[in-house]
Amino acid sequence: MHSFAQRANVLLTFAITLLALMCAIASVSDNFNSLSPNAQVQVVNINWFQKKSAGDDEVSLSLNISANLESLFTWNTKQVFVFLAAEYGTPKNALNQISLWDGIIPSREHAKFWIHTSNKYRFVDQGSNLRGKEFNLTLHWHVMPKTGKMFADKIVMSGYRLPQAYR
Repeated sequence: MHSFAQRANVLLTFAITLLALMCAIASVSDNFNSLSPNAQVQVVNINWFQKKSAGDDEVSLSLNISANLESLFTWNTKQVFVFLAAEYGTPKNALNQISLWDGIIPSREHAKFWIHTSNKYRFVDQGSNLRGKEFNLTLHWHVMPKTGKMFADKIVMSGYRLPQAYR
């Protein structure tokens, strides 16, 4: 006859195995979700474009950000972290990324949004590399599931240019 401890051990092992199996099935089921997010960013105004006393360029932008990220949400999605980055190249660095805005989307109901904002974080280049510079605005997102691995993707929007002269 088996002792109480042996029976509890078998029951606990069986329950944990079932829980792990259910988590694996939940994680695999996310692979069948078809993702079709879309976003648009409009630079409404360049509030200022100046050379700081240390010699660095700084820009403040007014932005209209609209996005529909509803397709990123499944029953397994806990939240989505989203951020907008300006990306450009310089002679010193092939890729510079500067985060301009970020947010956390807690549910599908909040995943379709339109906001008017100025950059939340400073758009500063270490040097005088921003005058007349072409740059991309890229909307990045990280999907945080309830169970399983996190995944990330982005939408790159090109065709933006800063002015030649400081304002």
